[in-house]
Parts: sequence; C-alpha cells; structure tokens
Amino acid sequence: MAHFEKARSLGEWFDQRLNTTGFIKVMMTEYWIPKDINFLWAMGMILAFTFKILIISGIFLLMYYKPDVDMAFDSVNYTIMQEVGYGWLFRHIHGVGASLVFLIIYIHMFTGIYYGSYKKGREMIWLSGMLLLILFSAEAFSGYMLPWGQMSYWAAYVITNIFGGIPVIGDELVVWIRGNFYVADSTLTRFFMLHVFLIPIAILGGIAFHFYTLRIPHVNNQKGEEIDFEEEANKYLTGRKKVSKVIPFWPVFMAKDVFVLSVFLFFFFYLTFYHFNFAMDPVNFDPANGLKTPAHIYPEWYFLWSYEVLRGFFFDIGGLKAADIGLVAFGFAQIIFALMPWLDKSPTVAPANQRPYFNAWFWIMIVILIILTIYGKLPPTGTNAWVGFYSSIAFILLFLALPIVTMKEAEKTASSIKPTGGKH
Repeated sequence: MAHFEKARSLGEWFDQRLNTTGFIKVMMTEYWIPKDINFLWAMGMILAFTFKILIISGIFLLMYYKPDVDMAFDSVNYTIMQEVGYGWLFRHIHGVGASLVFLIIYIHMFTGIYYGSYKKGREMIWLSGMLLLILFSAEAFSGYMLPWGQMSYWAAYVITNIFGGIPVIGDELVVWIRGNFYVADSTLTRFFMLHVFLIPIAILGGIAFHFYTLRIPHVNNQKGEEIDFEEEANKYLTGRKKVSKVIPFWPVFMAKDVFVLSVFLFFFFYLTFYHFNFAMDPVNFDPANGLKTPAHIYPEWYFLWSYEVLRGFFFDIGGLKAADIGLVAFGFAQIIFALMPWLDKSPTVAPANQRPYFNAWFWIMIVILIILTIYGKLPPTGTNAWVGFYSSIAFILLFLALPIVTMKEAEKTASSIKPTGGKH
C-alpha cells in the first residue's frame, strides 16, 4: 500500500488520491495552443457549451413531456408552452440551440477544411469530428420527432423509409427501426429513449475522444506551420513568452474562448427571445395525422443539402431506378467529408488562400452546398427539380475531382521550387 502523509489542505488530500495537480497540468495549464489562431478556433468550446445548454433545457422539458402518441403534442404545445412557468422559454432555448449547434458544427468543419486541419497526423481529429457530426445528426433527427406534429411524423416516415432501399435487409430494417410496420407509438418511444439517453451519452464520449485526439498532434494554426511544442513550451515556461509560439490552454487561451462565447451568447439569446420561429416549422404546430400528407415534406435547414442530394435524381437512368440512384448519392454525401484526409493528395498544410487550386475548389463547394440547401426546401417541381439534379451531380463530381485537383496543385508547387546549387 502506498504511503500517505497527512494532507495540509482539502486540495492536497484529493491530490494524493486522484493526482489532480497532474491532471490539471496535462489537460489545462500545460496543454499548449498555437498563438497564431483566430476566433474560429473557439467553435469547439462553443459547441460543447451549447450542448450543455441543450442538456439543461432538455432536462426541464423532460419533466413535462409525455412520450405517447396521444399526449405528446399536447404536452409540448399546451402543457409546456402555456401551463408551465417559463416552459416556453426552455422550449425556445432548446429549439434555437438545436439549430445553432449545427451552425457551429458547419463553421467548425469548414474551418478545418479551409486550414487543412485534417492532414499530416491529424486524421483521427478529423474522423472523431465526423463521428460527432453523425451523432449530433442522429440526436437532432430523434428530437425532431418528439413534438409529434405533422412535419415530425412525416419526416420520420420519409427518413426511416430511406433504409428500405438497402438490399436484402432493407424492409426488415425499416420495421426494426420503427418498431412497427408504420410510424407509431413504438417509434416515438424508442426515438425518445435515443434522444434523452443513449445518443447524449455517445455524444459526451465523442466530445471526450475528440479532445483526446488533439493531445498528440496538437491544434493546427492559421499558417499550417509545424511547431515544436516542447521547445516552444520551454520558452514560455522560462519567461520568454513573447518569442514563444504557444500559449497554455488555461488561463490564456480559455480567456479568449470565453470572450468569443460571450459574444455568441448575446446572439443566442437574441434569437431565443425575438426570432425563435426560425427554429420551429409552422407545419409542426398541427398534430400528427397519418391520413393527411403535408403538401411538401422537408427536414430542418441543416439537413436540407443532403436531402436535396437524395431527391435530386428524380428520373430513372438506364436500368437504375431514381430512388436507388438517390439513395447511393445520399450515402456518398454522408461519408465523403470523412474521407477528406485521403482525397486531398497535396502534402502542403496551408490555408486555402495559399493553395490556388484548392481555394477555388473550396469556394465552389460552399456555393454548391448553399444552392442545395436553398432548393432542398422548395417543392421539387419544374425548374427546382432540375437545379437540384444538376447541383447534386456537381456536388458528387466536385469531390471525385478533389484528388486530381490537389495532385495537380502538388505538381505545380514542386515544379516551382527550384533547386539551389552551392559553390565548390
């Protein structure tokens, strides 16, 4: 048994048993962050904080929500919104937070792409981030169903029906997911369990794993510069803070994060009190009715781009059915971002504005995603259908072209570096 001396304080007592001093050093005071970063690097902390807001507001909603097809709609729209003190506030916070989480995720993801933060040993950082995107998507979809309004019901019907396109096991898989042959009470209760318990636990684990993956390769910086973190940390610790290229996570970097978070919270609560309707579809204020299909079914804004890829192929091509082509394209859209570390063939780690070919590719991708998002909410008729089709094709071709684009860029970069000769 280890020898313990009498602790002189409560903190020392815990330190002897849990090594709190070592933990704080590893995770905070001696976890080093590059100086050369901007406010976009605060998105990860903002995402974690917003998820905490969702958990807290969700707990309050959970106290009054009834996961039953006969009571779910009324428990949300009458009990919570009209009878519970400040119930409306917690619902607005939860709804706005659910939308802003995806805004933050997309900013965080595109920042990583722009600065090449998925390259040279940072593949696990990127993959763990993509895992979090999947988990948050599952959490959002399961939560969207809980109010049991018209759009909740029919969105659940359409999305679960997608799995029916999987060969051999598709039909059985749909029944298994729904717990019934159609979207019913069993579907609502199992999605309720996923939303309030299983997926949040997975997200917490995913956040911890994502933070852990940052420990070895460390955070990237605006220039993509390779930093000797041990050497730069020694400079900082010996008092040469101005020449050191790194700062400690706590308290220096965290202070900057808190400032950005404060600005975000002003924006968050402004939307919560004055513009919360953007996060709540008006169709969803009608009770779910399996006998009355809405004129136009669509998901929340953060899924619209991939939804448009799914439905973009509205006619058969050769012997392939439109639905099957759309399902393949949808699957492509779900996994392609995770493959960025291997699709980008250039060894250069630098921001996109220093990589001309990749810079053009990046901004074309952003434009295509915006077009897909806009047209994903419009009825797929006439010109809208053709815009969706060509945008879906462009999205797929763009990612297929990325290896070629980056290889050409790498060749151009290599040819521009002229060997220098010395005097003999």
